[in-house]
Amino acid sequence: MTFWCLIRRAVVSLVVCAAGATAVEPERPNIVVIIADDMGYADLGVHGATDIKTKNLDRLASEGVTFSSGYVTHSFCAPSRAGFFAGRYQHRFGFEWNPHYDPANPHLGLPESEVTFVQRLNDAGYRTGGVGKWHLGAASPFNPLNRGFDYFYGFLGGGHDYFKIDLTAPVKTNYLGALVRNDQPAAFEGYLTDALSADAVQFIERESERDEPFFLYVGYNAPHAPLQATSDDLSHYRHIESWHRRTYAAMVHAMDRGVGHILDALEEAGERENTIVVFFSDNGGPVPNSWSGDGWWNGSSNEPLREGKAFVNQGGVRVPFLISWPDRLPKGAVYDEPVISLDVARTAVEVAGGDLSDGPTMDGINLVPFVTGEATSTPERALFWRQDNGAQWAVRKGDLVAVGSTREGVATSLYDLSVDIGETNDLSKERASDVLRLEQLFDEWNAGNMEFRFWNAGPYQQKLQEFYREGSGPEPMSD
Repeated sequence: MTFWCLIRRAVVSLVVCAAGATAVEPERPNIVVIIADDMGYADLGVHGATDIKTKNLDRLASEGVTFSSGYVTHSFCAPSRAGFFAGRYQHRFGFEWNPHYDPANPHLGLPESEVTFVQRLNDAGYRTGGVGKWHLGAASPFNPLNRGFDYFYGFLGGGHDYFKIDLTAPVKTNYLGALVRNDQPAAFEGYLTDALSADAVQFIERESERDEPFFLYVGYNAPHAPLQATSDDLSHYRHIESWHRRTYAAMVHAMDRGVGHILDALEEAGERENTIVVFFSDNGGPVPNSWSGDGWWNGSSNEPLREGKAFVNQGGVRVPFLISWPDRLPKGAVYDEPVISLDVARTAVEVAGGDLSDGPTMDGINLVPFVTGEATSTPERALFWRQDNGAQWAVRKGDLVAVGSTREGVATSLYDLSVDIGETNDLSKERASDVLRLEQLFDEWNAGNMEFRFWNAGPYQQKLQEFYREGSGPEPMSD
C-alpha cells in the first residue's frame, strides 16, 4: 500500500469528536466488472470443473458470493452487453443483433438516447476506465469515450486475433485491426489476454493514487474464437484429448491468471476490501447442435444446462456469476435466487450514489440488501428473454421457466428448474394454467419493447459486399 493510500484510508476512517458529531460517511466503493466471452456454465471450479483450473476465479468466489442462478439478458455478445451497459433490457431500444464493425455507420450501435450506467457513475464523480471488448458500435457516437468512459484501451468490434495485428488484411469484422487507446490507434505485445490484464492492472495502479473512487470494466474476448493459446498455457492441459477443449482450457487459464493479477493489484493498492469485483460471462458457451456441428463449438461446457449460445434455454443465458465486496458482502456464500446482469448496473449506480432519474428508467434491482439479508424477502419479479422479435423467448418466475416462440405452430414448453435444471421434462400439458400465466407475463413485458433496429453482422456484411461487387450507384450525369 502506498503512502497516499494509507493517508486516504486514515482520513476516511476519522471520527469527528466535537459535541454532537457523527462518524464520517463510509467511503464509496471502487467497482470492477470483469466479463468473459462465451464461457460455459460448467467451466468454473466452484461449478464443479475439474479439467480446467480456475484458481483465481475460485478465489474470487471464496471472497464473495456465487450466484447459482445468474443470468444475462441475451444469449450472444453485443445485445447482452447493450442491456448491461444501458442497465435496461436491450429490447426497449431495439438492440437484438450483433452490429457489424462499421466506423462509417452512425446508426449501428448503442443508441445515444441510452444513458450508460458508466455515465451515471462518471457523473457521480467516479473515474471510469474500460479495457478490452466493446462491440456496441464503431462510429464516433458509440465510442466508449462518448459513453461515460474517461479511458479506454481495447477493440471496438466483436473480437480480435490473440497474437497479431495485420493492417494489410481486409477490414470486415476487424479481427486483425489495430486496437485503440482512447482516440488513437494502439498495438499490443505478446498474447492479447495478457496485454488486456496488464492494462487493467496499470489502470488500478494509476487510479488508486487519486482521491476519487474508480470504475473499471475488463471485457475479455477470451475464450471466444479464434481458438488460440500460448504453448505455455497449452502445456498445462495435455491431459485433455479434444483439441477444442484443450485450447479453450488454456484460454480460460490465461483469463483466470489475469483475474488474479487484478485482485493482486487491488490488494497491493490497499483497495481490495472496499472494491466490488464482479465476474460473469456475456452468454453461455457455444455447444454443438443440429445446425452448427463441432465448427461452432469453442470447447466449452454448459452441463447440466440445455443448449448454449444463441438459444434462450438455460445454457444460453445462465452463466458463471460472482460478486465480491469484502467490506459488505458475506464470503464464500451461495445465493440461489435468480439475478441478472441488469442488477449489476443498478447496484453499481445505487452504491455509488448516482442519479437514477437521469435518462431512461433502469431495470434491475440493488442486490446488496438481498445478499446481506437486510431485505427480509426475496425479489418478486420475472426475468425475460427475447430473440429475433420473439422467434425465441423465455420467462422465468420463481422456479418455473417457459420457453416459447411467436412463430405459428410452436408450442410453449414449461420446466420446473428446482428439480429439472436441464429442462428435460416438459410440464406444459399437466400445468397449462402456469403456461398461460407466464405467456401473459411475457406479452405484458413485450408490449413495452420495439423491433430490432439493424441486421445481424453477417447479413449486413453480405449486403455491403454485394454493394461493392455490383458497383451500385447512379449513372454518371451526361454533359
